[in-house]
Amino acid sequence: MSESRKRQLGLPLTEILRMAWTSVCAHKLRSALTMLGIAIGVFTVIGAMTIITALQRSIEEQLNVLGSTSFQVSKYPAIHSHGPGNPYANRRDINIAQAQRAKELLADTGATISLQVSAWGKQVFFEDKKTNPNNRLIGTDEAFITGRSYNVALGRNVTREDVEFGRAVCVIGSDTRERVIPVGDPLGAVIRLDGQGYRVVGVLERKGELFGQSQDNLVVIPITRFLQVYGRERRSIGVNVQARTQAEMNETMDRTYGAMRVVRGLQPEDPNDFEIFSNDTLVQAFDKIANVVGAGAFVISFIALVAAGVGIMNIMLVSVTERTKEIGIRKSLGAQRRAILRQFLIEAVVIAQCGGLIGIVFGVGGGNLAAKAMEADAVFPVMWTLIGFGFCSAIGIIFGFYPAWKAARLDPIEALRFE
Repeated sequence: MSESRKRQLGLPLTEILRMAWTSVCAHKLRSALTMLGIAIGVFTVIGAMTIITALQRSIEEQLNVLGSTSFQVSKYPAIHSHGPGNPYANRRDINIAQAQRAKELLADTGATISLQVSAWGKQVFFEDKKTNPNNRLIGTDEAFITGRSYNVALGRNVTREDVEFGRAVCVIGSDTRERVIPVGDPLGAVIRLDGQGYRVVGVLERKGELFGQSQDNLVVIPITRFLQVYGRERRSIGVNVQARTQAEMNETMDRTYGAMRVVRGLQPEDPNDFEIFSNDTLVQAFDKIANVVGAGAFVISFIALVAAGVGIMNIMLVSVTERTKEIGIRKSLGAQRRAILRQFLIEAVVIAQCGGLIGIVFGVGGGNLAAKAMEADAVFPVMWTLIGFGFCSAIGIIFGFYPAWKAARLDPIEALRFE
């Protein structure tokens, strides 16, 4: 390449990068403050999206509580507010008669249908041992373990006869068993819960945690017994429906909507006063929340990045002023305006990318620490990392353009005279 062509193109990219880094190191404080603004903006959005991505992946992996062909009928949506102004608070409870009638209407679909009502924070006693008050008491029927993908490790499941006669029998989770009956045969033992005795007829296989919550500290009793002990007032029954195949799921769900409207006595013009949700519904509900959080983080990040962009413009204007004579010398040797423009733009992008890199490192690290505290696996949000780098480059180019343009427009004669 000829010498004239080299002057037209300006310095090689490696030399421009070296000069940019030298300029950053020469003014450590102002460079650090500018990078800090960029880093804060990138940290905000990368940290938030790392947490969301980790939780989203965890939800998709762990949402096997209903099974791939199952859905739940409930008074409330899968995710809703419990505070004042809750639009679902005035809905009628789904009582046991309605739930049983719906089960009868759906009998010809071949679906597995279980009824369920539960209470949290129960303490289980056996002889001189007791659990923490963190057990879940579930009143249900013989189809519960199939619909919720449990297996019986010892003994048997709750039977239809147990439900029909309201027997005081129970099936316990593995955590509950280890706490109160750690040794010996648990079958036939009588545990006590809220002053009531229940004979253990089965123990469930360990299932692990779901969103950090153990699925094995539970006691399952016949739903009829539950309602006898705790009453039917202010009790809404959940109905779990498991279609025979994935292909039949939509049809079964449509039939369930119709059955529930019949048992609830709704007219054609009345809206549904119940909810039906599946795994996909839960994921979609989480996605809506994630989108709102992501949008909020992006707005905060955008404001911080714009403020940091103004800082980049200021630092580059100062740099142009300090290097006026250097620019004059380069122009007198034949460097064209576009070469000067390119040099200063790259310097602005380097500053922005350095701040962005710091923000990404701390955002991914901090986001994964927060996700770990929520029992979610670590992730690396590749897409958002690339977006972060791209946005930082855009900030560097946009806010570095005016100083670079100003440097490129300098008159070489006046620049050489500058002191």
